[in-house]
Amino acid sequence: MLKAIVVGASGYTGAELALFLTRHPSIELSGLYVSEGSLDKGKKISDLYGNLRGRVDLLLQPLGTDGIEAACKHVDIVILATAHEVSHNLAPLFLAQNTVVFDLSGAFRVQSEGFYEKYYGFTHQHPELLAKAVYGLAEWNAEQVKETDLIAVPGCYTTASLTALKPLFDEGFIKSGIKPTINATSGVSGAGRKANVASSFCEVSLQPYGVFTHRHKPEIDQHLGTEVVFTPHLGSFKRGILASINVVLNEGVTAEQVNQAYQTAYADKPIVRLMEDSLPALKNVVDTPFCDLGWALDGQDLVVFSAIDNLLKGASSQAMQCINLRFGFDITTSIL
Repeated sequence: MLKAIVVGASGYTGAELALFLTRHPSIELSGLYVSEGSLDKGKKISDLYGNLRGRVDLLLQPLGTDGIEAACKHVDIVILATAHEVSHNLAPLFLAQNTVVFDLSGAFRVQSEGFYEKYYGFTHQHPELLAKAVYGLAEWNAEQVKETDLIAVPGCYTTASLTALKPLFDEGFIKSGIKPTINATSGVSGAGRKANVASSFCEVSLQPYGVFTHRHKPEIDQHLGTEVVFTPHLGSFKRGILASINVVLNEGVTAEQVNQAYQTAYADKPIVRLMEDSLPALKNVVDTPFCDLGWALDGQDLVVFSAIDNLLKGASSQAMQCINLRFGFDITTSIL
């Protein structure tokens, strides 16, 4: 039986991970941790999330760097549901304890000079780990995930966008010189649990933000292999992401070829559902680990629609997919 801990467990994704791990038949959830300064330390996670009562009632324990060795005793898996700079600092310490680290932050997702200074506000101090980290887009990087001890779980917008675009790009269908245009809307849970007026449900209106400056844009660029135009929006709903993506195809690419590209990519991938008779809708993916894809074609103009739950396929359930891949379990174990 493998043992796992979650660091940063009081947040939304931490709570989802606690539930997934608890019901995994081959993993024991042996600890939930928060920072030493957290107001949630000493509480049961089920005191914060009533839906976990009687299912996950572990205490949220405070953890500082001097306690990492003890926390990792007999532990195989560490999941970091922490802020980007915190993960950057903690990951090397956990790796030194011979654990496999799954990081849900952006700290190890992008290898690009100046990226972290520009988009995250800190200078990356671990280029050797950045080079070692595998990007955990589960449907695409499964073999690489199996071979590493540091998995950088993708961002939520990035997951929705890359899942939609990679089959087209890999087949060479996207017209050169015309950037795919991604318009994606996320629920307010994407901003995290910490109180913030800008993401307060009573204050939120459907609105764009981070235009040309959002950190997921260069993440998409790097892992797709071409530049995109990306505009995120904040919606007045709790959870979910719907991305509408405009692509100009090369002349002569047919609907049958587009369909075959998606079938080839995902026919054997149970978490990606290809919509044949309808288009994706958030109501069908919220509280599920699925990514629903649909598309419409008019001449060379293709619109692809991608829907996910930002807290699940966009974070915690994708982390679980990567854990299953890394340790040889069926990829859907505990999430379906």
